[in-house]
Amino acid sequence: MFSLSAECGAEQTVAEKFSQYFDKVSWVLSNDSKSQCRTGIFQDMEDNWWCRVSPSSISEVGINTPETAYLMTELGILLYQFLRSAPTFRYALVGLEVDEFRTYSELIEESSTLSFPGLVLADSIWQAVGSPPAFRSFSSGYVWKLYEGEVYKPLTVSSDLKNKFNELLVVG
Repeated sequence: MFSLSAECGAEQTVAEKFSQYFDKVSWVLSNDSKSQCRTGIFQDMEDNWWCRVSPSSISEVGINTPETAYLMTELGILLYQFLRSAPTFRYALVGLEVDEFRTYSELIEESSTLSFPGLVLADSIWQAVGSPPAFRSFSSGYVWKLYEGEVYKPLTVSSDLKNKFNELLVVG
């Protein structure tokens, strides 16, 4: 599933405010389809609160065409634009299967290998992970690693191409 997931810390009310900010936001995309955000909040195993923002009118089976990658990237940019003025959160990421992509403890422990394009960190979190230089200003109080968009990978979705590729792997 394609979504924005934001970790909002220990207070449920913070996640609720974040959720309300995105709930029912809608956009008209370049293909003239309308996409509306649905939100939900939940707790992770460390009892921190998350908000998931899921836009409608987009594939729920992954990126199976170049057009899907394009539309997801377009929605990703729109989500990041809206995130710039969102209520407070600790960190966030847009993409496929990004729910609970890292708990707070995991994020802090893996600070030297934060290789998530599009990762937005509150300044305090960025400083706690050693202020990695790959991040740049996102909005007041936040930094990010630039979003790279979504990618269509034909070898992962086409059985015909997989079979042809597998023939290459047979050493004759």
